[in-house]
Amino acid sequence: MKPVILITGATRGIGLAAAKQLVARGAQVIIGSRDGKRAAEAAAQVGGGTTGVALDITDQASVDAAARQITQQFGRLDVLANNSAILLDHYQSLLDLKPEVLLETLNTNVVGTLRVSQAFVPLLGKSSAPRIINVSSGAGSLNGGSQAWAPAYCISKAAVNMLTQQLTAALPDVMVNSMCPGWCRTEMGGSNAPRSPGEGADTLTWLALEAPHSLRGKFVKDRAVIPW
Repeated sequence: MKPVILITGATRGIGLAAAKQLVARGAQVIIGSRDGKRAAEAAAQVGGGTTGVALDITDQASVDAAARQITQQFGRLDVLANNSAILLDHYQSLLDLKPEVLLETLNTNVVGTLRVSQAFVPLLGKSSAPRIINVSSGAGSLNGGSQAWAPAYCISKAAVNMLTQQLTAALPDVMVNSMCPGWCRTEMGGSNAPRSPGEGADTLTWLALEAPHSLRGKFVKDRAVIPW
């Protein structure tokens, strides 16, 4: 039986690369995007029975509608990959950061991730080995030195990592982990990044299909656990 995998924000970049890798490995992939037409176009590009679903992680009604659609179509969800995120403050100083920008970033990157996770818990409960993968970033790590880059984004990804730990405690039967894809050549990462989207997506694919289910509540990069 094919694992059913939903990837949010998967019409481009790391999410799209992961979709291609997972389909090549025999998974049933669902591409989520706030734009249903773009989701359908990306699904057609990936092929292999990939489907698209309109899913705006900042809109509860949209998330609930997507959950109903996936329930009707597949009846379960084996893997939820929370990949959707925004980056609004690339090189802005924290002292110049408008609180509204921080709120918008947190609403998407953190609250949106929680909203989707909550909505899909019932479907994950129908899987024999459910998994949640939160796409985080090394920018959210508290293990390194101080950095002045993208303060709202960094704060949000640190919060995503704590959300991963909270979900792990709340869902003892679900394998929940954060992952760092590294700096990748995507619309968000820019053209100077050293990694391809496919290289960034490799850990997501591994966590979805191969990592042992006992790996829970960790921060993972290049298939290895890294410090928070």
